[in-house]
Amino acid sequence: MNAKSLSIAAEVALALAALALALQVDDPLLAGAREALRFAIYAVATAGVAWSWLGRRQFRLIPWAVVLLASACLQLSTEQRRRATLAAPPETLRLLGRHFIVGYRDRDEAERLVAQGGVGGIFVTARNVRGGDLADEIAHLQELRRRAGQAPLIVAADQEGGPVSRLSPPLPQAPALASLAALPSAMRRAAVHRQGAEMGRELARLGVTVDFAPVVDLAVAHRDARGALHTRISQRALSDDPQIVSEMARAFVEGLDAAGVRATAKHFPGLGRVDEDTHFFRAEIDAAQSELERRDLEPFQELLAHTDAWLMAGHVVAKAYDPEWPASQSKILIGGLVRRQWGFDGVIVTDDLAMGAVSRYDPCAGVVASLNAGVDLLLVSFDGAQFYPLMDCLLRAKDRGALDMEALARSARRLDRLSASAKP
Repeated sequence: MNAKSLSIAAEVALALAALALALQVDDPLLAGAREALRFAIYAVATAGVAWSWLGRRQFRLIPWAVVLLASACLQLSTEQRRRATLAAPPETLRLLGRHFIVGYRDRDEAERLVAQGGVGGIFVTARNVRGGDLADEIAHLQELRRRAGQAPLIVAADQEGGPVSRLSPPLPQAPALASLAALPSAMRRAAVHRQGAEMGRELARLGVTVDFAPVVDLAVAHRDARGALHTRISQRALSDDPQIVSEMARAFVEGLDAAGVRATAKHFPGLGRVDEDTHFFRAEIDAAQSELERRDLEPFQELLAHTDAWLMAGHVVAKAYDPEWPASQSKILIGGLVRRQWGFDGVIVTDDLAMGAVSRYDPCAGVVASLNAGVDLLLVSFDGAQFYPLMDCLLRAKDRGALDMEALARSARRLDRLSASAKP
């Protein structure tokens, strides 16, 4: 192959790489770099078109033109979904929007969604502090809700202590709850309750109403999933003993509750046995039902029976119950086990829908399945831009009759109770 042929091959390969990246740029895992990547793709493709045109290299012009056209069409599609969501009938937007908790980077965008009732809640992290005082921002958003005659906004945070403390700073870094597990029982309960109460007061001062904690997964053999860059359950799980987990989790929930902040038991049905990181990959649990009920599920059931904690459904497939759907989308696990068998009529929220375990496997079918299964709230925390395509999925599902309106009505009653219990 001569130098000219090599040059053409290299240029075509570069164009194909740019096209592949353009097709993946909306992947939630690329959220932080999305705008920079879009700019880079447009810049490279435009330069390729100009270079080929000016050099009269018509053959080389084709792949760059394809990249440029594909990028523009994908961007247009994203914007169309956003506009379609915002232009939905107000009653439909409020009906479906109340089932979303969304993280955000753009305050103006958040204000519009909050005022229209397009979301039921927001998820805040340290990134939301950069633009000013977070307490003032939350108060402003709640005032927009009040003026619009909407229910109070759910304000969620992920503040466990230890490695997952999304609001530290500005809040002080608390130790991981697992560090208290070795204390004698009475001292342990007191220490965990105290940490929950202190954390609750700090969160309440900002205006946070629900904390996505505590972790109720068992620390099975203190192992981590392969490639677990984010899950790190061995550092976050409280113990491998279900009774200790139940005791500590209940004390923490009661501490948060004393400060007026709801707790969330996560990640049902447990990630301790999982061999893959659900932030990136589909994951399964192979254990038998009897083993899961004897160990992994016990702390969840105990906590839901004796506290007002929410339940966070994880994206793991518990094959003994439902070999097809992850827990967050499973009618067998959510509607059957938790709702009917356990009798839990409190709030259930999904884990982040931007996680690879669900975002790469027909997310449209997934959000419909979640609501139909008995989930109340759909969490889009890491990449808030994913709200628009997911809401578009629900709008289309409603139009074609794919949403279980009875399940949606039961969920609405649970959310109404939650709103009625919120502080004015």
